[in-house]
Amino acid sequence: MEDRPKHRILMVSDFFYPNFGGVESHIYYLSQCLLNLGHKVVVMTHAYGDRSGVRYMTGGLKVYYLPWRPFLMQNTLPTLHVILPIVRTVLVRERITVVHGHQAFSTLCHEALMHARTMGFRAVFTDHSLYGFGDVGSVHMNKVLQFTLADVDHAICVSHTSKENTVLRSGVPPEKVSVIPNAVDTSMFRPAPERVGCKEVVIVVISRLVYRKGADLLVEVIPEVCRLCPNVRFIVGGDGPKRVRLEEMREKHSLQDRVDMLGAVPHAQVRSVLISGHIFLNSSLTEAFCIAILEAASCGLLTVSTRVGGVPEVLPDDMVVLAEPVPSDMVKAIRKAIHILPKIDPHVMHLRMKDLYSWHDVARRTEVVYDRTLRCPNENLLQRLSRYLVCGTWAGKLFCLVMILDFLFWHLLQFFKPTEDIEVVPDVVLPHQTEEMPEAKTERC
Repeated sequence: MEDRPKHRILMVSDFFYPNFGGVESHIYYLSQCLLNLGHKVVVMTHAYGDRSGVRYMTGGLKVYYLPWRPFLMQNTLPTLHVILPIVRTVLVRERITVVHGHQAFSTLCHEALMHARTMGFRAVFTDHSLYGFGDVGSVHMNKVLQFTLADVDHAICVSHTSKENTVLRSGVPPEKVSVIPNAVDTSMFRPAPERVGCKEVVIVVISRLVYRKGADLLVEVIPEVCRLCPNVRFIVGGDGPKRVRLEEMREKHSLQDRVDMLGAVPHAQVRSVLISGHIFLNSSLTEAFCIAILEAASCGLLTVSTRVGGVPEVLPDDMVVLAEPVPSDMVKAIRKAIHILPKIDPHVMHLRMKDLYSWHDVARRTEVVYDRTLRCPNENLLQRLSRYLVCGTWAGKLFCLVMILDFLFWHLLQFFKPTEDIEVVPDVVLPHQTEEMPEAKTERC
């Protein structure tokens, strides 16, 4: 372990703090653990409100908030070559060796990986979601993913289902894709010191209230469960366009005293909501992994979830009740979970989660991927273009044109501002990081 090279990693995604979600948490915790292993980690994302420029987070994690505003669903507007000067400056200033992009839906991720490969840097991509093949949006997204993965050194997926989906969508060789699951900070998500009484069963839902997360399923499931089980109460945390439907359902069935709508829940308060319940309900229609299930299980909650995507891979069978994403089957699964609830020991479940999932283990496995990229051969532009040509009759030629223009623009920048003229920033030296994962905090630089 001591002989391993120390990497200088740039994490890139449109999705990062102060926005909250699975991708944001993954990048933050992975970065913290890589810092603990002695690597240098820098994050690059777009500006969030007045949060622009350089910030330092807990553990000395440096974050570049680029002066780009989100265009749609926290994504920046595609610029192709416009962002190359900034990306080049960051890569040179921080002496980066590996560029690690996250999430197929992130415009900034795709553009940064493209520029990194043009400049000869190692590139790794992590796919956090599942996409289809039939609708127009998925067809276009799959073609963009095919363009990006045609030239990356390695790809990571968070589940075996996600790997199969990514390989089919992008055409990347399976041997270039590794499966490294998400994890949970078990020190942050702990069960309540005393178990909540079982006279009233509390079912907790914490999710974005959108179609993909199965909010429409909840509209049909909640009234039926309340009708069949008079001792059940629901706590719904989260916000989104489908919240109106849930509010209407609560009014229509007069369930104001049995369904609590909390709205958006800050990540720091998620545990306090989870430990007030007995069962965690996940109604997603598509999910590559689902970190929320890990957080709930770490807090000692029995999980009821739809059997979609990579969800069946997340927990052992005795910690989760799976159901098809139809209202009748979901209701049956909830009633089954209520029946086996007395057998669940939250503290035993928490200890099992501690053994099963660790961000330090995720970081060590990701470290192996970085080491593998260093052994990949260096290729010139012509060798790289040959891989783009096979991406489609017209798309392949278009991809080659984009990469040739990117290559020429890079050399133009090299001519007007050589690499030697870009000042290299000194590294921030901090004491050895502890094993505990601190809560995310930021300071202005």
